[in-house]
Amino acid sequence: MRLLRLALAAFFLLFLLPLGAHALVWMAREHPASRNRADWTSSGLLPPPAADSPAMIHIYAARTGRWKGAVAHHTWLVLKEAGAAPYERYDKVGWGSPVRRDGWAPDARWYGNMPELVSAIEGEAAQALLPAVRAAIADYPFRERGSYRAWPGPNSNSFVAHVVARVPQLGVALPPTALGKDYHAEMLYAGLAPSGTGFQIVIGGLFGLTVAWVEGVEINFLGLVAGFDLRRPALKLPGFGRLALV
Repeated sequence: MRLLRLALAAFFLLFLLPLGAHALVWMAREHPASRNRADWTSSGLLPPPAADSPAMIHIYAARTGRWKGAVAHHTWLVLKEAGAAPYERYDKVGWGSPVRRDGWAPDARWYGNMPELVSAIEGEAAQALLPAVRAAIADYPFRERGSYRAWPGPNSNSFVAHVVARVPQLGVALPPTALGKDYHAEMLYAGLAPSGTGFQIVIGGLFGLTVAWVEGVEINFLGLVAGFDLRRPALKLPGFGRLALV
């Protein structure tokens, strides 16, 4: 009985309390009434490509629309060859062609929400990884129409997580609020974490545990993630996401 009480207390503190608190904060803000009324324009984070600009692989995240923004981010990839080559943006979406190229400006707001840079690799390191990233985009298994499912996946974050797992040299941990990032084609997945620096076990994208140097320790409960990061000290809480400690 004591163990059950401790488990319930941990569940309340790690999942329900932060999720409820962030939901209150989120709902107090103004949000677009509909997708058509939201701002999808460039945020100005990226400059126009120039002749001397390096190759790059960026991953961005922005809060999703309306009530979903209280719990989840949408993530996407931006690639560019060296020089004045144009940016290429890749998203997985739930309408039209599921894997969308250049559907929006590379640094566009998402449902009016400002994007944040999750990871940036530039220069020769990016140039060397671009072929592998393009191959991972091309062989994503859930790219047909009707293959999108907002929860628990496969969704936009499952797509980016697939690329990260196929190219572990990217060395990136997606935000804990990237719901769907732990979804796998297998109902039961037990193997390397996406970064290749630890292990992960996940059941249906709904329950799981990740222990890795890059991802830290993450507990997945119904797609929500709580945990901590030792490499870059931070707490990971549902709703709030990553809260840096230093």
